[in-house]
Amino acid sequence: MPIEQAEFGRTGHHSSRVIFGGAALAQVSQRVADETLDVLLAHGVNHLDLASSYGEAEARVRPWLQREPGRFFLATKGDDRTAAGAREELHRSLDRLGVDHVDLWQLHALADPIEWDIALSPGGALEAAIEARDQGLIRWIGVTGHGSQIAATHRRSLDRFDFDSVLLPYNFVTMQNEYYAGNFDALYETCRERRVAVQTIKAIALRPWEGRPHTRATWYEPLEKQDDIDLAVSWALSRPGVFLCSVGDVDLLPRVLDAASRYTEAPDDAAMRALAGRTAAEPLFV
Repeated sequence: MPIEQAEFGRTGHHSSRVIFGGAALAQVSQRVADETLDVLLAHGVNHLDLASSYGEAEARVRPWLQREPGRFFLATKGDDRTAAGAREELHRSLDRLGVDHVDLWQLHALADPIEWDIALSPGGALEAAIEARDQGLIRWIGVTGHGSQIAATHRRSLDRFDFDSVLLPYNFVTMQNEYYAGNFDALYETCRERRVAVQTIKAIALRPWEGRPHTRATWYEPLEKQDDIDLAVSWALSRPGVFLCSVGDVDLLPRVLDAASRYTEAPDDAAMRALAGRTAAEPLFV
């Protein structure tokens, strides 16, 4: 079953509600990447989310864009906070992707207060993004981030500039933090009113590795069992209009896509509390 689509904010594009998280391609071969493309196409995924800092991901996607021209809404991200550095980073991404423009370019991991002020002030990365939009190198501008403060920070970012999308963590355990949940809910309402796309990450995050051997490509320990992933994905998709960025491990990706393709309704809080209890879930951000 193809995954349902929804309008991606004000862009007019109907994106699959699961967006492919390109971090999964950071360290894989082109053969594995091409096999991953087939999985995405089978589930109707039509939106790619990359970053210049995701290892070889942009280079791995280049053949996809040649094989399936016009098939994907193409997003990438930059980490440099200055206008000059951001311009160079964007052009490097365009070269690696083999395209003359991207649909969405995002200020990546914009959480630190000093970096935030640099990026959003004159001479900062936002200036370069606006310039690139005027030149037709990008169509839309977004902002992303991690951490327990990021929902509040995104609210400040939207006060500073009319971003077209935001991206931030969203799962049951994270939303048990009252401060985070309150700011997430307020951000969500603002985005709904202003038609800003809301992308979420870490849907199937379980806990930090904390010294345990890393058995997955993700920087956190993820849920593994299909039934558990079904609950976590259904919970995230149950919020209307929200998009879920898929997991950063190609072997777990089919389980996330399968869960999304079968999504029908939200699990109740009792089921989610039981999931958190039996898996010993812990928040990634405190």
